[in-house]
Amino acid sequence: MCWIHAERVINRLIPLNDSHTKAVDDARDQLWSIYHDLKAYKLNPVTEQASSIRQRFQILCSTKTCYETLNQALGRMGKNQHELLRVLDKPYLPLHNNLSERDIRDYVKKRKISGSTRSDAGRKARDTFASLKKTCRKHGMSFWGYLKSRLLKLEGIPPLSEVIRAAAASG
Repeated sequence: MCWIHAERVINRLIPLNDSHTKAVDDARDQLWSIYHDLKAYKLNPVTEQASSIRQRFQILCSTKTCYETLNQALGRMGKNQHELLRVLDKPYLPLHNNLSERDIRDYVKKRKISGSTRSDAGRKARDTFASLKKTCRKHGMSFWGYLKSRLLKLEGIPPLSEVIRAAAASG
């Protein structure tokens, strides 16, 4: 679980009255305050700050409000404390995995729209082209330009393997 997904559960709650709305707003404010402190901690890890963040997170997750559904959501979030606060032990880790999810989103949308392929060869072709397109985009290359250069054996665009190695070498 990541912070974006943890907050999404609270954001999707449907408060029944004003006191429920205030409880949800307060919980979200506390959650984002902890998240912002985690971002600052990643840049400059200080042990005292880590214990303060852990304590605030535990207080948030054990909070009892007038809104039982929110209480349950906070309790479930507390069960994921190890995952959500992992960055306190390993500051080099990302706080969320949305970049990874974004990488596969186009592929999943196209697969849903088209239904499926008629053969294994069709599936492999679709997967290969989707991967090539995504890789070209990540490296600022035109997918169609890349395909054209491969099919017509043009010299202008280097093979993707070279582009990837060069990007990895440059950091």
